[in-house]
Amino acid sequence: MAKNGCWSFLKGGFILDASSKTSQLFLQNTDNNVNGIKILVASASLQPFSVEQWKMQQQDNIRKERKRVVIIQVSDTKGNRVIGASVSVQQLAKDFPLGSAIASTILGNSPYQAWFLKRFNAAVFENELKWYTTEPQPGKLNYTLADKMLEFVRANNVVVRGHNIFWENPTVTPAWVRNLTGDDLRSAVKSRIQSLMSRYRGKFVHWDVNNEMLHFNFYEQRLGPNASLEFFDTAQQADPLATLFMNEFNVLETCADANSTVDSYISRLRELKEGGVVLEGIGLEGHFFTHPNLPLMRAVLDKLATLELPIWLTEVDINHMFDHQTQAIYLEEVLREGFSYPSVNGIMLWTALHPYGCYEMCLTDGDFHNLPSGDVVDRLLQEWETKETGGATDDHGLYSFSGFLGEYKVSVSYANKSTETTFSLDKGDETRHLNIQL
Repeated sequence: MAKNGCWSFLKGGFILDASSKTSQLFLQNTDNNVNGIKILVASASLQPFSVEQWKMQQQDNIRKERKRVVIIQVSDTKGNRVIGASVSVQQLAKDFPLGSAIASTILGNSPYQAWFLKRFNAAVFENELKWYTTEPQPGKLNYTLADKMLEFVRANNVVVRGHNIFWENPTVTPAWVRNLTGDDLRSAVKSRIQSLMSRYRGKFVHWDVNNEMLHFNFYEQRLGPNASLEFFDTAQQADPLATLFMNEFNVLETCADANSTVDSYISRLRELKEGGVVLEGIGLEGHFFTHPNLPLMRAVLDKLATLELPIWLTEVDINHMFDHQTQAIYLEEVLREGFSYPSVNGIMLWTALHPYGCYEMCLTDGDFHNLPSGDVVDRLLQEWETKETGGATDDHGLYSFSGFLGEYKVSVSYANKSTETTFSLDKGDETRHLNIQL
């Protein structure tokens, strides 16, 4: 949507399922009450891509943004190059967080834990940190489930997001809170932040501070338009090491409504920044109820990326109305687009497993046999990791490889000498050089 009296950056995308020899771009006035509008257009472009070209660009982005060339130089104690040394490289950990929501059903469930830990390096609690769970009655705090789940993920070196401090949707606000107004509500809100943030200070890498504030306004309606500013500011002071996120649905998906266009998201972020909030993270839920529109998805990410903030896909799933095979196809499209986009710093699937199933999409059945979507995730996880590699150093004492970002172990041996070392492969444009001495 363009705004009156200023330049607007408009970008979108669509999938054309029929052949066409001509293309036209229309600009339409959607306000029937305004006449005589003058529209100026600069740098208009309609760029077609074939499916193959789109995939090639994804792969090129992955090569540039998620991988890096490493050169290992092997020498002796005198600095002479060692030709023909045996080099073995193993990736120990991945840099890119790709995880899933978990629920309390994972506690004490060894098969579920093993299935989860085999795949994911990041987690988010589905409902166990939400206010209606931790304080169902006023003053009766219960963090038992959240504590146990946090103990599980931390014991296994899994990164975990904090979801959420507040939720503007009144239907999921504790019933006793909905009846509060004025100072009573302010007191309850203050107690919620102090209790939650003091208990978990430094233990969650992110916090979704005020969830879905583009669609709902329970707190802002009762506490004033600056309520969200106060929430963010208080959270920042309570846990300065955590990254604070806005989190919203229908921004990335094709069913965007008037409340959740990418422009409304950007506008709200700027309002927070102008109000003194330290803006740190963009959360896009990604509950896809229709066939994902990848050109539109990329256009949304392009606009949000201009803010130069980390972007996370926080709650990705495909609607259950699709059969398992179609879910898997659509999920792969979304994951490939998200992983290949440079400004996307992590992806979380919304696939916590319950006896009744999952919110919208499951990766596995109750016996932990993969469904088609689970097979897609496993295949991509394997595709996006560096397979164990190795070889002999060349005439210059060098061995090189291209690896995904993360932690590595290198083993080198020659004659009766051997050594091992570890190193981190971080994001960078230059070739990473590693010198190893035998």
